[in-house]
Amino acid sequence: MNRPVRLLLVDDDPLVRAALTMMLDGAPGICLVAALADGDEVPAAVDRHEVDVVLMDIRMPRVNGIVATRRLRARPHPPEVVVLTTFDTDDHVVRALRAGASGFLLKDTPPDRIVDAVHRVAAGEPILSPAITRRLMERVTTSTDAYERARSSLAALSPRERDVVLAVARGRTNAEIAAELTMTVATVKAHLTHILTKLDLGNRTQVAMLAHDAGLL
Repeated sequence: MNRPVRLLLVDDDPLVRAALTMMLDGAPGICLVAALADGDEVPAAVDRHEVDVVLMDIRMPRVNGIVATRRLRARPHPPEVVVLTTFDTDDHVVRALRAGASGFLLKDTPPDRIVDAVHRVAAGEPILSPAITRRLMERVTTSTDAYERARSSLAALSPRERDVVLAVARGRTNAEIAAELTMTVATVKAHLTHILTKLDLGNRTQVAMLAHDAGLL
């Protein structure tokens, strides 16, 4: 991306919003276009600004982050969404990821990591910390129906595409996948495009969730 990442912040806690605004406004390579207090304000802000990434709180009084994320990701050419959560007290993060979020951050994440996460997501890389992802997956109860649906979906992929799915589910970057599977980064991106199209998914985080449902992790 040749210009600063245009970031939209959504959090109903005024203190958190103020702290994040202070931290992100003027951060290298980031342009904070707006800071909102509720999910119902997101569509108008996205229409008004050319938004690349949204940092989205989960619990908000009128439209929560899950609903706001699902609505946003259903739009043509939507921005990426990163969920902000306290995790230990918020059991809705899995639903947010299924709604199309590209990843999640804990609200006590160090500032430099939040800035790095914004840049990574804008570049097409998900925020999937292995340690936190492992804890997250442990909280998911996969039903037999979900397992069968996931296995059936993955059966439509080629063996090489399934290798890419497994690498994505393990939190590998495109460069790491390319090195691991002995292919170019461009080939990895092409495989991911085909995978998303075949599986009717919105982003690689949903690919990782599908792999989990299928019992690949």
